[in-house]
Amino acid sequence: MPQALAAVLLEPGKPMVIETIELDEPQQGEVLVRMKAAGVCHSDWHVIAGDLPMPMPLVLGHEGAGVVEAVGPGVSSVRVGDAVWPIWRSSCGRCDFCQSGRPALCDLGTAMRFTGLMPDGKTRMRRQNGQPIHHYAGVSTFSSLSVMPEAAVVRIEPPVDWQQAALISCGVITGVGAVTHAAQVPAASTVAVFGCGGIGLNIIQGARLVGARQIIAVDNVAAKERFARQLGATDFVHADGHSDPVAAVRALCGGQGCDFTFEAVGLAQSVEWAFDSLRKGGTCVVSGIARQDARPGINANQLVYGQKTLKGTLYGHMRPRVDLERLMALARAGRLDLDGLLTKTWPLEQINEAYASLLRGEVARSLIVWP
Repeated sequence: MPQALAAVLLEPGKPMVIETIELDEPQQGEVLVRMKAAGVCHSDWHVIAGDLPMPMPLVLGHEGAGVVEAVGPGVSSVRVGDAVWPIWRSSCGRCDFCQSGRPALCDLGTAMRFTGLMPDGKTRMRRQNGQPIHHYAGVSTFSSLSVMPEAAVVRIEPPVDWQQAALISCGVITGVGAVTHAAQVPAASTVAVFGCGGIGLNIIQGARLVGARQIIAVDNVAAKERFARQLGATDFVHADGHSDPVAAVRALCGGQGCDFTFEAVGLAQSVEWAFDSLRKGGTCVVSGIARQDARPGINANQLVYGQKTLKGTLYGHMRPRVDLERLMALARAGRLDLDGLLTKTWPLEQINEAYASLLRGEVARSLIVWP
């Protein structure tokens, strides 16, 4: 029976504990992945803080890269030794959403996200005392070994840079995709990005990639300006609580507002700011994960008289099985700055410190890495 070192969340509001856990061998249609790097993402923090209820105990982590160590019966898309990306929204490939090119909306991934179980309704992890441990998004990358459905992994073409691959698997695909696929921002557009965390910084990269002429970064942490400008921002607004970020953004756009705005924080207020910062005919795209009870207040008449558009995006409207490798090709060609994204790496044993650093705004992106 495989054993792994994992960060286990026993209850919301408490630090994760590092434990040796036991895993089942991969079952029909499953793979066992040895993680090489895992992203420290704010989305997991919502579960840690209790904003998004999940069954406990739980091994979090949804972003990363690793190598297939074993495969169960019936697995055909990957082999032992293959480098893989975990997909935090598995897709069946057969439903209407999958067939129409929107695999992130597949009910398979949705069910795994909220139940913490594998598709057969069971878990493959347990504590030393026999207590079952729930999976997170079907992948649980905060464990040195993790059992995942075959539908939750995508093969990475060699050569593989584990840290770059891990960054691409969530933050990059979601942020860049929000620009290129969800909003379809044309060249020479004006853009404002509310929130300069892992998703927001990649929205900035995406806007630079498509040739936006003005990219305004907005954040309540002044230190984020350095990261934002490095990745393509032309302007920075410090939303320090004493000024009006909407007025500041609109002023930078000649008083009219921006063509496109993006919310990458997950707060009702920042959704309102992003929507109100649009010019007539503009589009606001929301990618931030919010509390379940978040209810932004939107001026409905602006949807009509201003012909504004408000939309959400999951996985940046991208198709991970196709677009992850395309993004890696852009990175290899030097068109995506992945080195500029990564501020710090941590061992698994320091995962709580990693999240404290994230919340203080000290990092652009950080990773848990294994030797």
